[in-house]
Amino acid sequence: SPDAINYTYTTEFDFRRAESLPVREAFSIVGKDGKLRDGAKEPNLGPELLDKMYRNMVQLQVMDHVLYEAQRQGRISFYMQTNGEEGINIGSAAALETRDTVFAQYREAGVLLWRGWTLQNFADQCFSNKDDPGCGRQMPIHYGSKELNFHTISSPLATQIPQAAGAAYAVKDEGENGAVVATFFGEGAASEGDFHAGMNFATTLECPILFICRNNQYAISTPIQDQFRGDGIVSRAAGYGMASIRVDGNDILAVYEGISQARKFARANSRPVLVELMSYRIGHHSTSDDSTAYRPLEEIESWRTTEHPIPRMRTYLEDRDMWDQEREDKLREEARKAVLSAMQVAEDKGKPEALENLFADVYQDLTPNLVEQQEELKEMMRLYPKHYTTEY
Repeated sequence: SPDAINYTYTTEFDFRRAESLPVREAFSIVGKDGKLRDGAKEPNLGPELLDKMYRNMVQLQVMDHVLYEAQRQGRISFYMQTNGEEGINIGSAAALETRDTVFAQYREAGVLLWRGWTLQNFADQCFSNKDDPGCGRQMPIHYGSKELNFHTISSPLATQIPQAAGAAYAVKDEGENGAVVATFFGEGAASEGDFHAGMNFATTLECPILFICRNNQYAISTPIQDQFRGDGIVSRAAGYGMASIRVDGNDILAVYEGISQARKFARANSRPVLVELMSYRIGHHSTSDDSTAYRPLEEIESWRTTEHPIPRMRTYLEDRDMWDQEREDKLREEARKAVLSAMQVAEDKGKPEALENLFADVYQDLTPNLVEQQEELKEMMRLYPKHYTTEY
């Protein structure tokens, strides 16, 4: 309808500059000192859930450190940490349900950890061994689990966003008690065209989906001031007619509450929600990056010591007699041993069967042209064994 946009007329010239608009506040419960903010409502999550959330954050941090060092030692080819974003990972994972399909980017290992993917699963994928679900065809950290409704990660930025919108369209008729879809991406990926396509499809088709943006202030080496001029990513939701909220991503309790409420709204109304989680990428972008080349060490250290979500949550628990140094030391020691054990097991496993897996999983059954290519490769390997080998 030509009248779909509901507007009125005025004789006053209403020219609005973007900088005249108010900056969106970030929802927060616990401050950087680990104390409840003035006026904040104490979350009623229960000691077991709070304990699990904290333990998962620490386990994720320890796993990241060990596997990052494994890459530096040449034992795996690549790695990406979640350092500084553990609260986003675990807080959002705890608020979602396992039946909710996740389309992640590449810094959401904590979501899988929360859902039950084991340390051995992570290690097997990173070492590309015979138990790697991807059969060694993907780079490390490109995780995926059909059982846990976590779509396999792909490297190109933002491709998962329109895919997630389509998946959400498929579940929109499940009713108020149905599942939702959640897609994660960084603020840098929001500059991709797929971001617009996914957002617009989701709003016009009225899909129950959460667009979860991790605004960690850097798109690899590009700071946010060189990425956009508007009020972050959350300000874009209004242009699509989408509900939105900005949350303190370093406050795991705020993340949990924000995602919980967004999920309820999305499912009850069959509408999308954009959630911008404000944080900071303390680690390098990946093992291929040296972030000190484009940002000062003082900036990194400031965020690490004053804003990190793990110390913040620890202080919150200690103030309620739910945590202490003895438990901290024990947890970190056990977590490190568990990761080292899983890594050793993964390293000792054999590699996937190269020739068969090279052609598998594109179709349920090999098509005639793939069978032909496979036979041609086998013949080449037979004729030139020195140049074509599957030995490791």
